[in-house]
Amino acid sequence: MSQAAPAPSSVREREALSRHYLMCRPEHYTVAYRINPWMHPQVPTDTALALEQWQSLHDTYLRLGHTIELIEPIAGLPDMVYAANGGFTLDGIAYTARFTYPERQPEGPAYGEWFERRGFAVHEAREVNEGEGDFLLVGDVILAGTGFRTDPASHAELSRVVGREVVTLRLVDPRFYHLDTAIAVLDPTGDDANIAYLPGAFDDASRQELQRRYPDAIEVGEDDAQWLGLNSISDGRNVVIAEKAKGFEAALVERGYTPVGLDLSELLRGGGGVKCCTLELRIAR
Repeated sequence: MSQAAPAPSSVREREALSRHYLMCRPEHYTVAYRINPWMHPQVPTDTALALEQWQSLHDTYLRLGHTIELIEPIAGLPDMVYAANGGFTLDGIAYTARFTYPERQPEGPAYGEWFERRGFAVHEAREVNEGEGDFLLVGDVILAGTGFRTDPASHAELSRVVGREVVTLRLVDPRFYHLDTAIAVLDPTGDDANIAYLPGAFDDASRQELQRRYPDAIEVGEDDAQWLGLNSISDGRNVVIAEKAKGFEAALVERGYTPVGLDLSELLRGGGGVKCCTLELRIAR
């Protein structure tokens, strides 16, 4: 069950802000190898169902007023659908991904070339990182995960590239191997930027840092996190989440957000959900 700090006596009206996202159709999606606990290549995948579920997410974003751009999927890169891992963009700068596992390493240059064609100032990462999978912008601060995929040396590199504070957080549960599986950014901008998170996904020091910075955060339990309920997208009002994350959904309603539940169960089998399929394009400050 998700828990929250005591809700304000009067829930304020939340404002939805139009966002700009990059996505990749799962035309070549399958689970052909195992690089995270969710993947079981011996179980057949349904690419048609993955496409159907992805399309539902894509169309939901359009219905909510967001702008979507697409990168062409590449045969032989079944995880390319998880666009969030392709890099991190801010103020027209694109910091490229440098993947841990060989199976995904070609995705870094593919996304980097797309950023360059799109007009971003591209900085090719020297340090291992998996993009927005482990980098989350909350207000003016970037929360950065490490422990399973992203090297902490990339945190300092990213800070130099974009000129923002980067806060290192250590993940300790292999099921939640990327930061975006353990933290949801609920209010992406402004002084009252806030999050939801799974306390058990972090070491003691990181959990204390999150409690200090976000005393009003929603604490989500494993019952919701197991569906990658925190792997969600918020525009400040509407929060697109896994439809089975019912405790998280109730906590969002209590705080005045509008949850939008979707079924991405086929894509969950590759270890990804709503946020994994979505890379934010921050073109200008």
